[in-house]
Amino acid sequence: MNMLSLRIGVATATIAAFMAGQALADDNLVRVSSPHSVSDTVDRLAEAVEGAGAHIFARVNHAEGGAKVDMEIPDNELLIFGNPALGTPVIRDAPAAGLDLPIRVVVVETDEGTVLIYRSPDALAEMHGLPADHPSIAKMKGALNKLTGKAASQ
Repeated sequence: MNMLSLRIGVATATIAAFMAGQALADDNLVRVSSPHSVSDTVDRLAEAVEGAGAHIFARVNHAEGGAKVDMEIPDNELLIFGNPALGTPVIRDAPAAGLDLPIRVVVVETDEGTVLIYRSPDALAEMHGLPADHPSIAKMKGALNKLTGKAASQ
């Protein structure tokens, strides 16, 4: 095998690995379309979170941050929230899960409209070696489905 063939083979393998990683990352994300603006959707999500008795830790407006450094991006807000009754058992059983908890939902403006995006609790369990039937993971799935559904409803 000559050097050119070797370089082409390495480049092809690198690109394939990158693309596989991108596909895997996309499979771990849940997307929910919203008929509302980004700001209104985050407001509705925050209301649903508080109504469910969970705690909002932070709301980050990425577009405002970009504007502060003269960079423009489409509307993009992040809501960080959680319920210690659900998250604490996960962190107790897999301490590194604290990197992914509390829950993060980003709401972005895309060419197709407003979209809520969050990491699947199943993916979180798998990433941190938790069993698929961990009780808190099942509850997180249900809660995220309900909360994002309320935020995106008419």
